[in-house]
Amino acid sequence: MKNDPEAGPARRASDRGRHGRLSRERVLATALELVDREGLSALSMRRLGSELGVEAMTLYRYASSKEALLDGLVEALYLQLEDRLAQAPTGSTASAEGPGDRRPEWRDELHRIALTTYEVCFAHPQVVPLISTRMMAVPLARRPPAVLRDHERVLALLRGAGFDEERAAAVFHAFTAWVLGYVSVGLRAMVDNPDETDPAFRLGLHRMPPHELPTLRAIAPVLAEQGGPEGLAAGIDAVLGRFADAE
Repeated sequence: MKNDPEAGPARRASDRGRHGRLSRERVLATALELVDREGLSALSMRRLGSELGVEAMTLYRYASSKEALLDGLVEALYLQLEDRLAQAPTGSTASAEGPGDRRPEWRDELHRIALTTYEVCFAHPQVVPLISTRMMAVPLARRPPAVLRDHERVLALLRGAGFDEERAAAVFHAFTAWVLGYVSVGLRAMVDNPDETDPAFRLGLHRMPPHELPTLRAIAPVLAEQGGPEGLAAGIDAVLGRFADAE
């Protein structure tokens, strides 16, 4: 049998970029770095090829289209989540209960997953919108493996905690919606003029009609404050407590 010319020296040479042999992981990691630095609008096959030191056409072996590359960014984010979860010991989050109490292990692990997701997302804010937009466009079975493993991780915890399939699905949806919704709200642009020191002018409240939006104007400075990990944890306790108490 003749050797595939695509697998010969010409291909191996074309796959060698500025920093050595390419791989899907390297391509996605470089795309993530580019988007972190310059935003999604900077991402193109040509620009990514320039970053890697290869022709743009070479990249189609690792992402078949721009849409596939965007899905790859989501994959890269979830791979980072997976790596961080593997590095941090299970049960490393502090319990929100009193000194004599402790959350069940499954709830403690969900807190750990949520906090790690929060940290990864805030490290890559430019990619976070793709979690919603690309997952809306991609059917469940075609999502990146790292995303599917994240779904499996959460659902297995819930099934192991004794939830039947229907309740496990309900908790999964509520948990995921809270975590990703909390991250998205936390990353919303709020500051109108970062050079202003006065909170009202910093937020641009003078641009809002006072008679039409009195409540929003009054509460906007509080909305601009991020709840941080504490707010994330409080919401998870509320969500999980609602289902646990119904058992």
